[in-house]
Amino acid sequence: MTPTPTSTARRDRLDRDGYLVVEDFFSREEATALVDRATELVAAFQPDESTKSIFSTNEQTRTSDDYFLASGDRISFFFEPEAFDADGGLRVPLDRAINKFGHAQHDLDPVFDDFSRHPRMAELADSLGVGGHALIQSMLIFKQPGIGGEVSSHTDHTFLWTEPQSVVGFWFALEDATLDNGCLWALPGGHRRAPARRFRRAPQSGTTMEVLGPEPAPGEGFIPLEVEAGTLIVLDGLLPHYSEANRSQRRRAAYTLHAIDPGAEYPADNWLQRGHLPLRGFRDRR
Repeated sequence: MTPTPTSTARRDRLDRDGYLVVEDFFSREEATALVDRATELVAAFQPDESTKSIFSTNEQTRTSDDYFLASGDRISFFFEPEAFDADGGLRVPLDRAINKFGHAQHDLDPVFDDFSRHPRMAELADSLGVGGHALIQSMLIFKQPGIGGEVSSHTDHTFLWTEPQSVVGFWFALEDATLDNGCLWALPGGHRRAPARRFRRAPQSGTTMEVLGPEPAPGEGFIPLEVEAGTLIVLDGLLPHYSEANRSQRRRAAYTLHAIDPGAEYPADNWLQRGHLPLRGFRDRR
């Protein structure tokens, strides 16, 4: 592929800043279709005691139960921490209680599969030099109104570790993301820092967060990325980013994909394991 001025500029900007904002990458109609499909999947979910797993976002802790650790090759649902009352019952309707679902809808659901492997994704990946990457994880994050949890500063490499670092994140705004409803904040140039943490499976059971160095705190040069629905934000795997809690009355739904170099080493103690699912690239459409 011969680089075009646009593709060269995009790659240079991603290399410089660690993130890239691509406005109008997909249509609002496509965004609505993904939200509608997400709503259908949530409506079909029937929670019980074994599936009441909370997606705890404060300090990037995660519920280290079997349900969470087994979610790498299926579509699993995780609740907002504030969705439950003191007795453990839901205090909001189910469709407003789910924080996110993941982590394999890009492989298992036809609607998300088609969106994730739309030809424009392969073209963009080629332009950024990651056309040979494979899709390892996907999430639909609702950021529910009033109770949408904070996600503290982190890097994607922390959770999807490869040797060498190869993860690239694709964050699709399905609804307008603003300061009020919890837009992303990013640290320009922060991807040049050494990895600060690694989240992995513990030797016996559960998970552990290995601290390798200091994590930049909010306020240390971070800027808000307020974007409209239809915008794509590309994130270098080493870029620190976070989002604040959503205390507004407007949801902030987003779809995320993460891709890695299939030739890089993917440690066996990474928390996310794909089980029976083979890795598929941007062009491996069903």
